[in-house]
Amino acid sequence: MAKYIILDTETTGAGENDRVIQLGYMVLGAKEVEVHNELCSSEVPIAIGAMEVHNITPDMIEGKPACTELSAYKRLLELNTPDNYMIIHNAPFDIGMLEKEGFALDMKLIDTLRVAKHVFPDSEYHRLQYFRYALELYKEEEAEAAKLGIELKAHDALGDVLFLKLLLSKLRKAVQEKFPGENDVEKMVALTQEPVFITKPMRFGKHKGKTIQELAHEDAGYLRWMMENMQNLDEDTRYTIKKVLEGN
Repeated sequence: MAKYIILDTETTGAGENDRVIQLGYMVLGAKEVEVHNELCSSEVPIAIGAMEVHNITPDMIEGKPACTELSAYKRLLELNTPDNYMIIHNAPFDIGMLEKEGFALDMKLIDTLRVAKHVFPDSEYHRLQYFRYALELYKEEEAEAAKLGIELKAHDALGDVLFLKLLLSKLRKAVQEKFPGENDVEKMVALTQEPVFITKPMRFGKHKGKTIQELAHEDAGYLRWMMENMQNLDEDTRYTIKKVLEGN
């Protein structure tokens, strides 16, 4: 029987050299839900900005085992088969962090951030915490946490996993409505691999407030500059710029 691993990490920061310091996930698909949540040490110092987000301080991970020595990590390796599903919000980040620990994903992947962009295109934001309130997940979280024996903490890896479990239920319903007759889980896997064409106005840069389509007519050179010089440009933005420039 397929298992569904809903996962989140907390890290020393978001840079190239940053590493995992907390690994949290739930395993669904059996009679009982498996819950894992462990802190781990890192030779990379925790950035102050990261501490501000997840509240993990150096003293909390001092003396902890390395990520690869965690029982949670070893169990994740056992679960890492093509029959199972990995579910993450903004998967490239967490998968990238796990790859630094030697983890190579063999599971089918569902990125709930990408799926949400497809099925909730008019949502102002697609962040997990935004959906916590926009979809009123907060009304369900305490009962869900109590059922699973979880203590809720803001931005804690396991807390985010709980919100993600609730979001997943909303996404499945939205996928069923938008793609009737299709297997909702497999459709989410497919949507994860499909870039999103962005129609909303840009939220950064000198052309903030204008759509990429508008810029293709007004300042196509700037779009080309973005493609060539903005290394952290996300895949959906790159996809949209490429499409509008090809059609311009």
